Amino acid sequence: MQFSSFNLSEPLLSALEKAGYHTPTPIQAQAIPTIMQKRDVLACAQTGTGKTASFALPLIELLLHQGTGRPAGPKALILAPTRELAIQIGENIGIYAALTRIKHAVVFGGVSINNQIGELRKRPEILVATPGRLLDLLNQGAVSLSAIGFLVLDEADRMLDMGFIKDIKKIISLVPDRRQTLLFSATMPKNIEDFAQAILTNPERIAVTPVSSTAEKIEQLVFPVAKSDKPGLLEHLIKQEKDGYILVFSRTKHGADRIVRKLKQSRITAEAIHGNKSQQARQKALKQFKDGTIKVLVATDIAARGIDVDNLHLVINYDLPNEPETYVHRIGRTGRAGASGRAWSFCDIEEREYLWDIQQLIGREIDRNTDHPFPMDGTVSFAKPQKQQPARSANHPQKNKRNKNKRKTKRAYSAA
Repeated sequence: MQFSSFNLSEPLLSALEKAGYHTPTPIQAQAIPTIMQKRDVLACAQTGTGKTASFALPLIELLLHQGTGRPAGPKALILAPTRELAIQIGENIGIYAALTRIKHAVVFGGVSINNQIGELRKRPEILVATPGRLLDLLNQGAVSLSAIGFLVLDEADRMLDMGFIKDIKKIISLVPDRRQTLLFSATMPKNIEDFAQAILTNPERIAVTPVSSTAEKIEQLVFPVAKSDKPGLLEHLIKQEKDGYILVFSRTKHGADRIVRKLKQSRITAEAIHGNKSQQARQKALKQFKDGTIKVLVATDIAARGIDVDNLHLVINYDLPNEPETYVHRIGRTGRAGASGRAWSFCDIEEREYLWDIQQLIGREIDRNTDHPFPMDGTVSFAKPQKQQPARSANHPQKNKRNKNKRKTKRAYSAA
């Protein structure tokens, strides 16, 4: 199947050809024709599956067919949980719509609102926004949602996890009831199902790359290591890597900063991105990572949403996540589009339960690597302990006495 199979306009096909896109991914193959039929969609798809194009391409196509009249506000609204993801979506739309008349704007917090108001005055058809900044603009009367005919919620599970549910409900209340709604989520817990039922109308359900699966071409390894030895192991592994980008995940913001300080002390170029960093600092760090100015980018899970780096060959989980689904999202940053990738995870004693949960989710045991300068004590077991079998009754005379009394009672009732 080719993108030409979807009856997209020539400007869109030319832009895709110029960008090197030829064959649609599974989510694109299922979602694009459904959205073109103006159906609501509930899609379960992870980052890295090509989901942005799966909703952006048909939206652009449908907007092209609506004529040239521009109402007071945008016609399509795309909500994203983080600044990085919003920026990434905007960049992709810019590529797809480059040869069309469709204009877009991206708004998010952490930067001057006045500049974004200026962009909105250009009357873009597509608006990409984070919920908080969009509400700020609405409160200032800088934008109207009265003309919205297409509503997209990307990474809905993350938006709910981040506490955006009230903001999203407020925004939806300002959007016309007669609209096409598309909800994309990496996971599909009950709260997402309930939320989808409330805002979608007879949706087409699409699911690709189940959350429990991981890319076959990703080499996964676990490095058992004491917590105090993690900095030394990280430095050792990074110095062995001569080429390519390395994305390191930290569970906390302060932890990410500590990792960067240690790496810089060892003359390894690194920067961190997390919620305490200014938007300008985060964009600068991501740009430096993409152009190769820095070798290592250290990120927290929320800040990493939206990071899309070609040829990312290695992801290192400095801290294992306490949610197994997050592990799958993390390693999905590498091994994209059929390329090979590696995902290495550090695991100390306190993280063993996280490792067990991850292995249960993905349905396999991850290989261990102890051939490094900081091996953990060999007496420490990382195998999941077996449930203790109850002791045999022969070893418990008191229990035998109770069971004997129960049998007598049972016989007595039978006789009665």
